[in-house]
Amino acid sequence: MPSFNERLSILEDDLKADPIRISAYHDLPFALFRYDPADEFFMRKEASLLATRLGNVGKSVKIISLAELLWAAIEENDDIDSLAEEEKEFGFDRAQQTVHKYLTDEDFTPLPDLLAEKLSELDPRHNIAFLTRAAALAPSIYQISQLLGQMQGKTLVPTVLFYPGAMEGTTGLRFMDMSDRVPMGSYRVKIY
Repeated sequence: MPSFNERLSILEDDLKADPIRISAYHDLPFALFRYDPADEFFMRKEASLLATRLGNVGKSVKIISLAELLWAAIEENDDIDSLAEEEKEFGFDRAQQTVHKYLTDEDFTPLPDLLAEKLSELDPRHNIAFLTRAAALAPSIYQISQLLGQMQGKTLVPTVLFYPGAMEGTTGLRFMDMSDRVPMGSYRVKIY
């Protein structure tokens, strides 16, 4: 398997290409860049530096925090104090289920809709989106594979999701490298 720096260099070359080479699907212009969860802060720095390098060659990168979208959904549907009370009274799993409902149920603020709204502000001919802080969705608030599937057809903006997890084989990913997770292999996007 190529090193972190080798994979980042390949991603950079693919993002600089004309046309961009990160996806085989025009209606799912996503790619994953996998990194070890312990490298979260290092990855944020590297994503920012990559955005700067791409900007130097005329590519405009928008960094979108999945953590910020998560907190926006919570604020839209609840307040943190009542969510904290729910956790105290009924436990973490119940509070996590509540937040999951906010991000998946059409009566609330589904994460794909929040993300599609952010991406709609961008021009797919000139912009690239970087999705960061996916770890905020752990352990089971929202499945990344579900998000990508639900984004199909909702944007044409080339988007790279920075994915904290472990790689097993050539396509198996385990979110946050949690040992109780079965590696998922059906992302249908290029994995760097």
